[in-house]
Amino acid sequence: MSMQPMFSRALAEMGELLRKLEGFGPAMQQLGDAMMSCWDGGGKVLIAGNGGSAADAMHFAEELVARYAKNRRALAAIALCDPTVITCAANDFGFDRIFSRQVEALGNRGDLLIVMTTSGNSQNLILAIEAAKARGMRTAAMLGRDGGKAKGMCDIEMIVPAQPSGRIQEAHKLMYHTICEWVDSKVD
Repeated sequence: MSMQPMFSRALAEMGELLRKLEGFGPAMQQLGDAMMSCWDGGGKVLIAGNGGSAADAMHFAEELVARYAKNRRALAAIALCDPTVITCAANDFGFDRIFSRQVEALGNRGDLLIVMTTSGNSQNLILAIEAAKARGMRTAAMLGRDGGKAKGMCDIEMIVPAQPSGRIQEAHKLMYHTICEWVDSKVD
């Protein structure tokens, strides 16, 4: 079988999904404003996800810390993806606590937690949201499908209305790259 039909189908799915994302502008603006407010107050952005969303969390954080498209001041962002911390927390407290332990250690009032999950059902991210709220942090979620159990838990949420994880992650990437571009326009 040729790859072309699969690629054509992926393009059609993404084209349809892109039209649905048009309404996400206000939530993205809310998230961008929350990030700027966090940094203006001396805080940091913590970003978490599992699997491909962990890779996206790392990508998002590095675009903020190092640079996206222009040289500007470094911005405090941490992806909660250190394998030694994750394996230690999983071993000692269980996999469900791998992110909440890091939020307890690193999160402070005025900081912002962003979780990224295609299903919205990852217990480790739900516990991280709860830990962030207990610490007085703002919370945001980039979700997929119907939002899962995380729907309604965060101050800011964007639910990508798609089923395949790949399409959801592609939409998340478009959203966080747009946020990075906006941040670049605001920060010297």
